[in-house]
Amino acid sequence: MNTITIDEVNPPTKAKFLVVIDVLIDGISGIFLPFVNQLCACGILIGIVAILQTTHCIAMESDSYKILHAMANSLFYFLPMLLAYTSAKKFGANPYTAVVIAGILLYPSLVEMLDKGETINFIGLTIYPVTYNASVIPIILAVGILHYVELLFKKILPDVVSGFLTPLLSIILISTLTLSTLGPLGVGISKYLAIGYQSVYQTSPILAGFILGGLIQLMVIFGFHWCLIPLALNNINLNGFDTILAMMGPAVFAQAGSAFAVFLLAKNKQFKFICFSAGISALFGITEPAMYGVNLPLKKPMIGVCLGGAIGGAMTGYFANSAMSFAFPGLVTLPVFMGVAFWGFIAAVMVGFLVGFLFTLSCHKKLELAKFSQAELSITNN
Repeated sequence: MNTITIDEVNPPTKAKFLVVIDVLIDGISGIFLPFVNQLCACGILIGIVAILQTTHCIAMESDSYKILHAMANSLFYFLPMLLAYTSAKKFGANPYTAVVIAGILLYPSLVEMLDKGETINFIGLTIYPVTYNASVIPIILAVGILHYVELLFKKILPDVVSGFLTPLLSIILISTLTLSTLGPLGVGISKYLAIGYQSVYQTSPILAGFILGGLIQLMVIFGFHWCLIPLALNNINLNGFDTILAMMGPAVFAQAGSAFAVFLLAKNKQFKFICFSAGISALFGITEPAMYGVNLPLKKPMIGVCLGGAIGGAMTGYFANSAMSFAFPGLVTLPVFMGVAFWGFIAAVMVGFLVGFLFTLSCHKKLELAKFSQAELSITNN
C-alpha cells in the first residue's frame, strides 16, 4: 500500500511560489516574445529619426519626417492590438475577437472623445478618460477575462448560434467592461508600477544600476528578465523614457568582453570560433550564445560579466541614462539611448566590456579550458 506524505498533499509554500513565478514568466515571455524583434526594430528607427531631427537633417514640419515618424511609432501606438493577438494565443481566447476589442479601444472617434479628459456616459455606465494607445496592462487583463467569457458562452449557447453569438456577446461585454473598469484599473496599476520603480530609482540610481546591472544576465538564465519588459514599456508609455533598459546595457557588453577574452586564451580552434562568434552576437545584443556556450560553462567569466554589468550599471545610474523607446541594448540599438549624457552611456558599456574582458583574462590559470573536448564542443555547438 502506497503512503502519501504531507508534502505531497500540501506542497511547501516555497514550491507553490516558484510555480506561480514560473507561470508568470512563461506568460509574459509568451506574450512579448513573438514580436520582440519588431519592438527592437521600431525602437531603433525612433532613435534614428531622433538623430536626424537633432542634427537638422530633417525638419519636423516636413512630409518625410511625418512618414518616418509613422513608421517608427506605429507599432507602439497600436501595441494593444499586437498584445491582444499574442495574449489570446497564450490564454486560449479567440485571437480575432481579442484584436477587435483592442481596435475598439483605439478607434479614432472614441480616442478623440477620451482625449478631451471628460467622463462619458454609456448606457448608464461611466467611461473614464483613459489613453489606450501604447498601453500594456488593460488589454492583457481584458483578454484574460475574454477567455473565461468565451468558455461560458460556448457552454450555455446552442451550437447552431454559438459561432456568431459568442464573439458578438464577448465583444459587447468585454469592451464595456474594459472601458468602464479594466481600462482605468490597468492604467492605475501602470501608474503605481511606474511610481514604485521611480521611487526606488530616485532613492539611489547608482545602487539601482549596480544591483540590476550585476544581476540581469543571471536573470536571463531563469527568464526573470521578461518581468522587466512590461515595466520598461510602461515607463516609456507614461514618461517617454525608461532607465531599466539602459542599466541592462553594460552587462550585455560584458558578456561580449568575457567571450573575447576566452577566445584569446583558448587553444582549441573549434572552441575559439565559438567564442568569437558568440562575442560578436553579444555585441549586437544576443547574449545567449556567449552565456550558454562560453561564459557559463567556464563559470569564472560569468563573474566578470556580473562585475562589468554592476559597475557599468552604476555608471548609467550616475549619468541618469535612459532609453527613448524599447530596444535591447547592443551596437545597432545605441541610437535608442541618445539623450541625457549619451556619452556617459557609451562609457558605461565600454567599462562593462573591459571589466568582463580583463577579469576573464586575469583568471586564465583557473579556467578549465581543457575540459572542452571534441565531444563537448559538438554538443555546445548544437
